[in-house]
Amino acid sequence: MRRTDVGRKPRFGDDDFLDAALRVAARAGAAGVTMAAVAAEASAPVGSVYHRFASRDLLLARLWVRTVHRFQEPFLAALADPDPERGADRAIRAVLGWAREHPDQARVLLLHRREDLVASWPAELDQDPAGINDALRDALRAYTRARFGRVSPAGLERVTFALVDVPYAALRRHLGAGRTPPRSIEAAALAASRAALGD
Repeated sequence: MRRTDVGRKPRFGDDDFLDAALRVAARAGAAGVTMAAVAAEASAPVGSVYHRFASRDLLLARLWVRTVHRFQEPFLAALADPDPERGADRAIRAVLGWAREHPDQARVLLLHRREDLVASWPAELDQDPAGINDALRDALRAYTRARFGRVSPAGLERVTFALVDVPYAALRRHLGAGRTPPRSIEAAALAASRAALGD
């Protein structure tokens, strides 16, 4: 008996379909992401998508989790700079730079809530969605302590506004219009962030 398939690499992997779902979501919104649309985008049979992801919710949940982690990684690394002032600037630049380099991912992440993408969190995904931002919350608290000497509600609010709300506001208009955010917004975002932090 011939065993021609032994050791053959699968033609389509998880990331192929997640990338296809990302492109569909960025172009057509969450409602446009169907298993058939993802299969067509990936030039794959629909059955291949279902082989990797049992449901649309599982596909979109995995996409959302992957995108959150990819966004948070450079932001958290920048914010961990031992110099708080430099860390804040690096964090703002990290967010804006990531959005410029990955506009489809930024569009899905910043314009859609998890609830907009995933109707019901799939049991197959063992990651609790409520805890996915724990690292971000911890980093903001640590930064508040480094910047102001303690973590107070007012200090944490200033830090969250300066490092989360400001870059979000700078990006949302461009991403919502389907444009890659320009470099020109960086100076204004840095100035607003510094002002909010009291620089």
